[in-house]
Amino acid sequence: MSDNLILPAWLSRGIEEYFPIKGTYQTFSEIIDLAKKNKKKLRVKLGIDPTGTDIHIGHSILFKKLRAFQDNGHIAVLIIGDFTAQIGDPTGKNKTRVQLSEKQVKDNAKTYLTQLGMGKPANESILDFESKDRIEIRYNSEWLKGLNLNSIIELMGSATVSQMLAKEEFNKRYHLQVPIALHEFLYPLLQGYDSVVIQSDIELGGTDQKFNIAIGRDLQRHFKQEPQFGLLLPILTGLDGIKKMSKSESNTIGLTEDPLSMYSKLEKVPDNIIPIYFELLTELDLSVLNNANPRELQRRMALEVTTLFHGSEEAFKAQSNCEKLFLGQKEKVGEIPEISLKEIVFPVKFFYLLSALKLFKSSSESKRSIKGGGVKIDSQKVINPDLVFDSKNDLEGKILQIGKKIIKRFEN
Repeated sequence: MSDNLILPAWLSRGIEEYFPIKGTYQTFSEIIDLAKKNKKKLRVKLGIDPTGTDIHIGHSILFKKLRAFQDNGHIAVLIIGDFTAQIGDPTGKNKTRVQLSEKQVKDNAKTYLTQLGMGKPANESILDFESKDRIEIRYNSEWLKGLNLNSIIELMGSATVSQMLAKEEFNKRYHLQVPIALHEFLYPLLQGYDSVVIQSDIELGGTDQKFNIAIGRDLQRHFKQEPQFGLLLPILTGLDGIKKMSKSESNTIGLTEDPLSMYSKLEKVPDNIIPIYFELLTELDLSVLNNANPRELQRRMALEVTTLFHGSEEAFKAQSNCEKLFLGQKEKVGEIPEISLKEIVFPVKFFYLLSALKLFKSSSESKRSIKGGGVKIDSQKVINPDLVFDSKNDLEGKILQIGKKIIKRFEN
């Protein structure tokens, strides 16, 4: 990136790309600099489609950057895509998404806002919901639900089929003759129209959102507005160190996970992704990465990230308990998340028990993990998937470990 001013550290950290490099009148850094000098509040858009119920730490990167804008005097405009979520963002998908009901989307939106800290003090939440002059929460059904056919035709007339087919996912599907429903072309236009309605100055997104953000710029020009700048952040690599963090890949950490589970998963991430986790998930000076022992870096990063979401007291407790579990000191371990046996019908085979508790996607996956030595009870490996437990008393109070990531205590 080439610009004539240096971006402030709070903004530049973790940025993959911003565009355009040269605006119509000013560069991105000039806009940031002038806003600071003139005490102007920039309107910074982040759109989220509540298509699920959980936010993971990979998603938190965008929200943390939005919070940084708030903390520096700007306005976070959080767009809840309650209308667009019913269409579904085609980005990253090789087939048409299943459309959600209005109720599903609204219920999901409530859980998203709760996980972002709505109702909590600003120093305990990811976004600042307390400073009313620094946040707007908008639902795009406000303006999209009432669009008439003339307005929709105008939006569609602002783009071409060749433009849409330039989008990577559409292009692949077109050449593979995988059906593209016409309503999918509407998605980037509708989310781009959000930028027009809220008069966005800057839009945040992952690197996979460049096309959608660019459409927003085009629509702002169409409606005689100054086009927004796009600010792209990396998509976090998952716990496997290979694929992007995604629930479908089972390589995520949810924001609502208990401290011990969060810490124990983070402490085991592969060495190759530790630097990017430091950069994107912590505020630590990156010089800590120089000449440090990889094991110590893992522990430091795990502690910092767990502190961010659960506070320092819970994070230190999780670190201590994780070490005690490693040493097999069950009697000294403090609070461990419990998993209930109430719905289990005994006697039960071990592999079926773990599947019924939804710790594995299937009984066959459960069997494979047990046979492979990946499951322990009270620090002892159990390698017989057909081991039968006759009653709850056989398990109550015992500690279950699956691999290096799941630690639970059985309770009645």
